[in-house]
Amino acid sequence: MASTSDIRKGLCIHYNNDIYKIIEFLHVKPGKGPAFVRTKLKSVTSGKVIDNTFSAGHKIEDVRVETKKFQFLYADGDTYHFMNTEDYNQIELQESILDQPKLMKEGEIVTVMTNTENNSPLSVDMPASVVLEITHTEPGVKGNTATNASKPATTETGASINVPLFINEGDKIKIDTEKGTYIERVKE
Repeated sequence: MASTSDIRKGLCIHYNNDIYKIIEFLHVKPGKGPAFVRTKLKSVTSGKVIDNTFSAGHKIEDVRVETKKFQFLYADGDTYHFMNTEDYNQIELQESILDQPKLMKEGEIVTVMTNTENNSPLSVDMPASVVLEITHTEPGVKGNTATNASKPATTETGASINVPLFINEGDKIKIDTEKGTYIERVKE
């Protein structure tokens, strides 16, 4: 058993007869009244996100997890195939368990969190950023680097993302996987 002081991003807990992963939290100490923790929880079975508030000192039942490195092989409809980089065993995961499936390209190394009790996969953590090539966007205009204007673009994995006006087809860009937003253009 853990308490609210042990809450951190990525912690998996038992809550309402389901397993949830904490994706956001905020410790609040108001001037009047007891402290509490505001959390945003994501169900690892359905992918549904809920908001919940725990009072300070509340006991929570955490889930023992193990993390392993897996390589993304390919997607077959809503099923994504991964291979363990140590023992080469393959697993299949549904699209609902993935946070940003459109940002994964074949060969990407991800971290899969599994429940140690029944060895079932709980979540897939991608690297902080990925580099993808732009396959379709409107032509860029020289000199449009000072404004914050953006345009839609499609990446090699099929993800749609807003990019600055100076980005052209064939450019490689770095994308924040947590928010799914453009970070910078990558020169190679």
